[in-house]
Amino acid sequence: MTSQPLYTQLKESEEVEEQVLWFTQHHVSARRYYRCALLIALLVTMLFCAMLFQLLIFPFLLVTPMAMPEVIPNQDNKCDDPCRWVLVESIPEGMIYNESITSNPSIYQAWLNLIRSANSSMDIASFYWTLTNEDTETSEPTASQGEEILQELLRLPQRGVVLRIVVNPPSSPGQKNDLQALTQSGALIRVVELPKLTGGVLHTKFLVVDGKHMFIGSANMDWRSLTQVKELGATVYNCSCLVKDLQKIFQAYWALGVPNASIPSPWPEEYSTSYNKDTPLAVTLNSTSSQIYLSSAPPALCAQGRTEDLQAILSIIDDARVFVYVAVMDYIPTMEFSHPKKYWPEIDDHLRKAAYERKVHIRLLISCWHHTEPFMFPFLRSLAAMRDNKTHYDIDVKLFIVPTTAAQARIPYARVNHNKYLVTDKVAYIGTSNWSGDYFVQTAGSALIVNQTGVATASDGQAMVQKQLQDVFERDWNSEYSREISSFSQNKCKAR
Repeated sequence: MTSQPLYTQLKESEEVEEQVLWFTQHHVSARRYYRCALLIALLVTMLFCAMLFQLLIFPFLLVTPMAMPEVIPNQDNKCDDPCRWVLVESIPEGMIYNESITSNPSIYQAWLNLIRSANSSMDIASFYWTLTNEDTETSEPTASQGEEILQELLRLPQRGVVLRIVVNPPSSPGQKNDLQALTQSGALIRVVELPKLTGGVLHTKFLVVDGKHMFIGSANMDWRSLTQVKELGATVYNCSCLVKDLQKIFQAYWALGVPNASIPSPWPEEYSTSYNKDTPLAVTLNSTSSQIYLSSAPPALCAQGRTEDLQAILSIIDDARVFVYVAVMDYIPTMEFSHPKKYWPEIDDHLRKAAYERKVHIRLLISCWHHTEPFMFPFLRSLAAMRDNKTHYDIDVKLFIVPTTAAQARIPYARVNHNKYLVTDKVAYIGTSNWSGDYFVQTAGSALIVNQTGVATASDGQAMVQKQLQDVFERDWNSEYSREISSFSQNKCKAR
């Protein structure tokens, strides 16, 4: 029979078909697998190339000839402290304003409040110390305020408060008396040899209490700064974010107060800050949203992120659109103490540019007393000469003279407007430096800058910081103590 071979043939044929089908199915699956693997490999390669481009090539495409942005620590620039600002002044004995004119609390009372409120620590940066009649070899009753301040400071170590002081090397025996008494009371004092380190002096004037309160301004630790010299400063309370930043400047001075100290370059990270003109501290000041930062001089003492004092001033002038009002003791666009003398036009150029290009109204209120340098007058007259009704270059210059009796005239280095501030339509600046090149290039100084632009009135009803400072300036500008520079026929402080 033929059925068996046929069955065998059919069976073999089915087996061949099954093998072919198996091979075909697996070949298709393999092709799908290889396609998927190829696609995945392609995607991974593309992703790797994109990452490589971003990391190695893309940054170079962003580089321009402009300076790279300042590198600052990654910190939060917002502060939740309920900070309070008080503008304070010293008005010299016998200098009277109209009762309706702007007045502010005294620096004497502000210092007393700060000293008496100290619980754990107080740091003071100062140019020199002459808080008593003995220091100045005088017998003035008005020295009593300075003498009281000294007694309050002497009590601090007894109350368990750590008192630290940094000071410029004393230039006379009288400047050592207070420091010796403070040392004996338990205060920690370091003399910073800045004349050797930078060729300048430690001209800074500020107080820090418990890491949360501060004073900064023109007043020295001198009884005359409380009763015989016109001074201006700012006291800030309950503002640890800002005050701890000021303590970093103090710590830099403190580090330089050890024997054989040298200025580090760069400064260690703990001295750096994230609060500067580009990224100011956002804070509530007198119940009002504000932007604030501290500047410092000279550049060698500025750690990473710190705005140099000169750059702060120039940026404020450049940002002004309506007015720039300046009140300083000295305005001299030179390196005043250099040998040979050098011209230094940085601030002067920016003031002229503001008047010429943007028609900003410039007012300079400069002090005039028996120590005023005669060579300051030609520079001031040059600025005043820009005023022109046709071109609308708007620069005014006045000299401020503190009235003096015969007895007051015998007090050394007194009876002067010692203010050092700048106010514009946007910003308030309170500093510790006179305006000549040496103070920004070699000498240690510091400043507080506040911006409350866009806010008309503080939430608590007070005037804005900028408006408070503007009111002080306009009070002095319009007072009987202020005179046009054209009324001075010679290069000395005696009006026609």
